[in-house]
Amino acid sequence: MTIMALTLVIDTATAACSVALIDDGHVVAERHEIVGRGHAERLLPMIAELPDGGRADTILVDVGPGSFTGTRVGIAAARGLAIGWRVPVTGYSSTALLAAAEFARDPALARLAVVLEGGHGEVFMQPFSRPILADAALASLAPEAARALIEGRRAIGSGIGWLGALTDARDALPRAAQAMLLPSALRVLAPSPIYGRPPDAVPQQPRT
Repeated sequence: MTIMALTLVIDTATAACSVALIDDGHVVAERHEIVGRGHAERLLPMIAELPDGGRADTILVDVGPGSFTGTRVGIAAARGLAIGWRVPVTGYSSTALLAAAEFARDPALARLAVVLEGGHGEVFMQPFSRPILADAALASLAPEAARALIEGRRAIGSGIGWLGALTDARDALPRAAQAMLLPSALRVLAPSPIYGRPPDAVPQQPRT
């Protein structure tokens, strides 16, 4: 299904900083850079480079899993622009987008596993079947455990390097312009982070 309204898509959950303006399912313009940890510096200038400064009728943002900081940067920008423009904002999962893009790229593929870098020596993993159906919940796993669960699926994502040699694997990062591949049911998540595991920093409890 296509994205019908003029939509600004923001994707900063991984090493990519990616934005796109999509009108009636067609990509009007996009910017996509591999920035590592530089999302906060690049995101707003990239949006400003889009036609009419990226202004749209609705905003769609990657809510994770992925980088804690990158995910928060994208969501904060999406929420701020939504308030300023008085437009709605919703989210989608990075794992679902990567699955949708890979299924579109390879029509013969029936099953895959999305594997993303998760920090602390773990990876985020979620298995999918065509069309874009999650076969299990997202999990943060040690590489050996993730490898054991791939079960003959193609592995895609930024975390495949943690799994050693695989017979069917491809490095991939989410791209905002590919959000049109997601069905509408997968584009209505709340604009709140999906971390995949507990944050490293725990808020200090007030003294009693």
